Amino acid sequence: MRVLGLDIGDRRIGVAVSDPMGWTAQGVCVIQRTAPEKDLQAINNIVKELGVSCVVCGLPVNMNGTYGPQTEKVASFCELIRDATGLPVELWDERLTTVAAERVLDEAGLTWRKKRRVVDMTAACLILQSYLDSRRPGDQG
Repeated sequence: MRVLGLDIGDRRIGVAVSDPMGWTAQGVCVIQRTAPEKDLQAINNIVKELGVSCVVCGLPVNMNGTYGPQTEKVASFCELIRDATGLPVELWDERLTTVAAERVLDEAGLTWRKKRRVVDMTAACLILQSYLDSRRPGDQG
């Protein structure tokens, strides 16, 4: 069962996918947002190409646990993903994943320009890996 992980932003969508066993997350690509219909088509193409059975979308929750305007935008887009793919879509708290992704990329020694190209995909990997880890037997998700 492969799971697709998405880090949905206003300009880009970071994409990651699990291995077939659902243990590890790997980066796939970054979708440059243009129009909702084209964005959904790109996601649907990836779903079909990779044989995905579930989608996990990072939900931008405020540090105090409340929802803001960006949370509502992402949740609404996730409903469109559910309709477009016909797959279950789970929302996953993504607090600090972009910060963590930037830290990982800094430690890897990437330049600002290279980081900008992959930070969303790296954040999608972190979101998906957190989700996968929570589903392992014995883990408290």
